[in-house]
Amino acid sequence: MLYFLSELSGQVNVLNVFRYQTFRAGGAVITALAVAMLCGPAIIRWLKTKQPGGQPIRTDGPESHIITKAGTPTMGGVMILLGIAVATLLWADLRDQYVWVALFVTMGYGVVGSLDDYRKVTKRSAKEGLSGRTRLMMEIAIAITAAIWIGSLSGPSLADGLAVPFLKDVLLDLGILYVPFAVFLIVGSGNAVNLTDGLDGLAIVPVMIAAGVFGIITYLVGNTVFAGYLQEHYIAGAGELAIFCAAIVGAGLGFLWFNAPPAMVFMGDTGSLAMGGALGTVSVITKHEFVFAIVGGLFVLETVSVIVQVVSFKLTGKRVFRMAPLHHHYEKKGWAEPTIVIRFWIIAVILAIAGLSTLKLR
Repeated sequence: MLYFLSELSGQVNVLNVFRYQTFRAGGAVITALAVAMLCGPAIIRWLKTKQPGGQPIRTDGPESHIITKAGTPTMGGVMILLGIAVATLLWADLRDQYVWVALFVTMGYGVVGSLDDYRKVTKRSAKEGLSGRTRLMMEIAIAITAAIWIGSLSGPSLADGLAVPFLKDVLLDLGILYVPFAVFLIVGSGNAVNLTDGLDGLAIVPVMIAAGVFGIITYLVGNTVFAGYLQEHYIAGAGELAIFCAAIVGAGLGFLWFNAPPAMVFMGDTGSLAMGGALGTVSVITKHEFVFAIVGGLFVLETVSVIVQVVSFKLTGKRVFRMAPLHHHYEKKGWAEPTIVIRFWIIAVILAIAGLSTLKLR
């Protein structure tokens, strides 16, 4: 919205600053942070009135959770979504369709997650959310719409292509298989972040780290000069997603203020599903799907731990981990919650650096 002020720069020269994506990205961080922090207390109070018993805690989870986390409200992802929406609508160029695709998936997955959270809260059971089939169908429908939408904006040379890290000018043509691949990535990303969200602050910081990395990537691939220098595929209009990614960082910081141990609120599926979907969508738009698997490697690791646990138990009757996802395994081993969280953050930073290195290594 504020971008349109730049069109008045001929009369007021200082308004030309609104043309710059870097300036508007900074504004988006501050705006999203302010919205989340200012609205946070009111949202938490409202959630507590609607959830007297707080989020239902898994009875098969670590024993400490049943005691220490009882009564904490969920659906705190609402403040993240609010911060992202306000900041993006205020600072992004709203003529850019990629911005609307990203918002569509984020808010759509936020709605799916909130419906799941609402059922769990009202049924007072962590297992009584939306049925797995219903939830998955809703996620797939949103992802299919987004994948087709992105393909219509990318142009024939990029629409069905899959870029390969470390190799310049390589674009694998998946043809009609690209849409299913993009859908799998977006849906998988949403659920991977959802699985990671199990300890105070564990998911939101890696989400912010990944969003920061993709904020840089979107800015570079959306700029003809930088894309050419780095031998990346130029994607016209993708640069505006830097504002969207910056909004995720700002809203995440605001949420972390209330989610820092001991958490005053949990993001719930409302936030985790939306954040994963948002990151997956940006990776599809920028043709950095493989890079996202590196940057979001922590989410991948958590998901793989669940898959391995389930497959092993069904085939052999034995569990590989004491409990899945992986962070609960280390809780069962006696690691303190802050130790697990901070060490996982360190892993996320290392993976982010590895992902960024692919931009130059060709």
